[in-house]
Amino acid sequence: MDRLAAMETFVCVVETGSFSAAARRLNVGQPAISKSIALLEERLAVRLLTRSTRGLAPTEAGTLFFEHARKVIEGANEAEYVVRSAGAGLTGTLRISTTVTFARLHILPHLGGFLDKHPLLDVDVRLEDRSTYLIEDGIDVALRMGNLSDSNLTARKIATCPRCVIGTPAYFKRRGVPELPADLVDHEAVIYTLGGGGTSWLFKKAGAEQSVTVTGRIKVSAAEGVRTAVLSNYSLTLSSEWMFAPELASGDVVKVLQDWTLPGLDLWAIFPTGRMASAKARAFVDFVEQRMKTQASVSNTSAT
Repeated sequence: MDRLAAMETFVCVVETGSFSAAARRLNVGQPAISKSIALLEERLAVRLLTRSTRGLAPTEAGTLFFEHARKVIEGANEAEYVVRSAGAGLTGTLRISTTVTFARLHILPHLGGFLDKHPLLDVDVRLEDRSTYLIEDGIDVALRMGNLSDSNLTARKIATCPRCVIGTPAYFKRRGVPELPADLVDHEAVIYTLGGGGTSWLFKKAGAEQSVTVTGRIKVSAAEGVRTAVLSNYSLTLSSEWMFAPELASGDVVKVLQDWTLPGLDLWAIFPTGRMASAKARAFVDFVEQRMKTQASVSNTSAT
């Protein structure tokens, strides 16, 4: 019996809560999971799992073994990361979850460069604007923006992007250019209903704060909807510069109220709780971090 593989199987069963979920995550048949656990319990001469109405749960001995086994796996992953970083490179499949618009504008166009550095690595990109279940879905790393609602998440902040009020020249020609935050109450705003959105916009200038509650007939739960409404010349919006990076560079949209500042938008890399980030996930996050630094440098150069 491969002791490390058996430990990984057991840890996966505990984390996912069932043999079937562990089988999906490890991409093996459920009978293989059951057999591995049975052999492990036979080797240790102790019962590790018990069934309840809520599913599988570790026994007292199983809980103790889980904690130690997880540390062993983390140590093995760390050793693998150190060696691969210095030598042969990464292999297997990296599963990423990120938002549709951010991926389309800032990840997918540059992913080829990342893969060129790791020719034995495949990438499975899950595009979704809402949060996902990392462990259950077998995700190695998720990219999310805004405030993290769960303080127990294992997360690393990658970058922070300025936010601003954005619209097309045609919109501002039709509705006028707001000179003060208070002027926004007379404008049509498209409201992004997920993290970092809403109808209350907080502006700061010279130590003073001004909160404005905007109104709008369009509310959307995906960034692509915000972009479409703005680019159709119908609305303005509060957005990160990331969301409209190509249009800001081309002049198809413009920023207003630039002498006021708004809270920035943080980009986070989120890893499965309780597990050390894999070598693949670390390498990808380093790639994204460098990519966003490059984007910020280009944006600052264009603005000067």
